[in-house]
Amino acid sequence: MRKEIKIIIAGGGTGGHIFPAIAIAGALKKQCPQIALLFVGAKGKMEMEKVPQAGYEIKGLTIAGFNRSNIFKNFSLPFKLLKSFFQVRSIFSHFKPDAVIGVGGYSSFPVLKFAQLKNIPTFIQEANSYGGKSNILLSQKAIKIFTGTPDMEKFFPANKIIFAGNPVRESISTSSVSKEEACAFFGIDATKKTVLSVGGSLGAASINKVISKNLKSFSERNIQLIWQTGKNFTSGASSEPVYKSEFITKMDYAYKAADVVISRSGAMSVAELEVAKKAVVFVPYPFAAEDHQTANAKKLVDKKAALLVKDNEVDEKLIPTVLRLLQNDDERFLLENNIAKFAIHNADEIIASEILKYLNAQ
Repeated sequence: MRKEIKIIIAGGGTGGHIFPAIAIAGALKKQCPQIALLFVGAKGKMEMEKVPQAGYEIKGLTIAGFNRSNIFKNFSLPFKLLKSFFQVRSIFSHFKPDAVIGVGGYSSFPVLKFAQLKNIPTFIQEANSYGGKSNILLSQKAIKIFTGTPDMEKFFPANKIIFAGNPVRESISTSSVSKEEACAFFGIDATKKTVLSVGGSLGAASINKVISKNLKSFSERNIQLIWQTGKNFTSGASSEPVYKSEFITKMDYAYKAADVVISRSGAMSVAELEVAKKAVVFVPYPFAAEDHQTANAKKLVDKKAALLVKDNEVDEKLIPTVLRLLQNDDERFLLENNIAKFAIHNADEIIASEILKYLNAQ
């Protein structure tokens, strides 16, 4: 076994990339306490805040993703990509990594590409049911690709794929908090029905708008609301049965307090809800690449493990669907039991173990 292993973990942009990365880092530390870890992300993105909060060092790249809504904003993209390669070269020359793990997000591409050019072992964690374009390109020279869903051979070399599931935050996967404790944390009544609305780490405009318009519907029915709005949504009055926050750090408490969850269906949200065993109404983000959020949700809907409302139908269907589910205990319990069958609790341990096994064999 090596005396010291150095690993770079690259990627970010959203919680769906950042939290699995932090979970993998934690598992690597547990299995190899002397390991040295360095994160690399994009300057100005949420990883620059969340990773240090978790106790890890991070370096930021001057890079941006392709802007689909305004192509003129992409003029500087080649220059930023070139600059990021120089930044990556400097990071590698100082840290000298033995391996690089890419978790997705545009900051992962230059880091993994540079590593592959230098013949440094690279590993990819693909959370979604559709392979990202960067990951597909990088997979040919990667050692292993860890997937969150099975049957990913159409995207990646079959002999490199390990279906590990998606790493869930340890606070969620090992939570022992009671519903009473969770409700007390949010200042709500544990005896009343509670809805958790969470549109992902950056929020969801369509969900937020319909929630804002229907706050009275909840209060009139004595229903409580825990509402993660994201940074881009500020309207909507808070009233007594509403706990509202841009970002909920204690998601294990939020899941425990909730009877029904409204959520986007990004891969990490799905994985957390499976582990948390929650009745959920998914509203897939309609502009996700290859519409993969709809695919993520339908996998569970087809097994009677979740409900789905299309983004363009939220005004008419979301609130009635949620209210009906709150009133139907049998349907809610069925969804909870069925979604729990898909949960993988140790994805981070599987990924860490495979990476360390390869490096220690070198």
